[in-house]
Amino acid sequence: MTDNTSPLPSFAVGAINLASARLGAKGVFVTDDFFAPLDRMLQDVPASFDPDLYDDNGKYMDGWESRRKRVPGHDWSVIRLAMPGRIFGFDVDTSYFTGNYPPHCSIEAAFVADGDPTDETQWSDLLAKSALGPSEHHFFELAASDKVWTHLRLHIYPDGGIARLRVYGAAYFDWSKVGASDEIDLAYIFNGAKSLAWSDAHYGHPDKMLGPGRGLNMGDGWETKRRRGPGHDWAIFRLGHPGIIKRAIVDTAFYKGNFPDTCEILAANLPGHSDSFSEAEIAASESWKPLLFRQKLQMDHIHEYGSAELADIGPVTHIRFAMHPDGGVMRLRLFGNKA
Repeated sequence: MTDNTSPLPSFAVGAINLASARLGAKGVFVTDDFFAPLDRMLQDVPASFDPDLYDDNGKYMDGWESRRKRVPGHDWSVIRLAMPGRIFGFDVDTSYFTGNYPPHCSIEAAFVADGDPTDETQWSDLLAKSALGPSEHHFFELAASDKVWTHLRLHIYPDGGIARLRVYGAAYFDWSKVGASDEIDLAYIFNGAKSLAWSDAHYGHPDKMLGPGRGLNMGDGWETKRRRGPGHDWAIFRLGHPGIIKRAIVDTAFYKGNFPDTCEILAANLPGHSDSFSEAEIAASESWKPLLFRQKLQMDHIHEYGSAELADIGPVTHIRFAMHPDGGVMRLRLFGNKA
């Protein structure tokens, strides 16, 4: 099996995939998925291809694939996004679909406050009917907009298969409903937090540390490769909202022979900063204010830190989480009050 990857365009840098199955995105309707189910298109891992793998309906394809249409019309599907969000653009990926990709696609969006769309739901055009090609990533950037969406309707013309749909955007959370004294996780991905830069993500992306729950297995956290030289691994995160951090949790669930020896957290107040960090800014982050001085970690353990361990440094917008020298952390929680 191979991995057909592609560099991300600028609109996807610092964005979250709102169509991530790992975060809860789900296919809720499809006109036809005879050859491959819709939910397979939302998987987080890159599409793969095994030339010798077949199932009862034919060639096994890693994506959504409908049968050859013999009547008028076209196929379409409805996807519930993992969380409400603003959309910056799409990656419609036809990797490994060569003679069975759809020649065109279009995408509509809707906001549904509760549940899934009905016949009365109003849909808005986001991507006009656009050409697709065989086995490649098709990136489509949208005009800037503050509109928030919960569902997409993906049309393929007239039929065929799409390996992956990535919906790059930003999670929407209504911070106006959070009181000044309410405790909230400022580092929760559903609240708008996001990793922006990191030293290594060989076994797992830093964003996974911001996800829901305690994790599913060792693959559901941030894990780096074994460091064979000097230094240590780190990641920079944008908080969901500027805030004052009063309680932290570092959870090494499932990591037993590969948890970090120690960790530390630095923080900075950078209002209005873009989601792109230059090499100079990354180097400067090593001098951010210490929020949590280096702490010894244990395997498969929830480490809780409160006022005795956390420095009172006021409002912050970004943090730098460092693990020494390397390893894996399942979840990072930073509880506090919005500023």
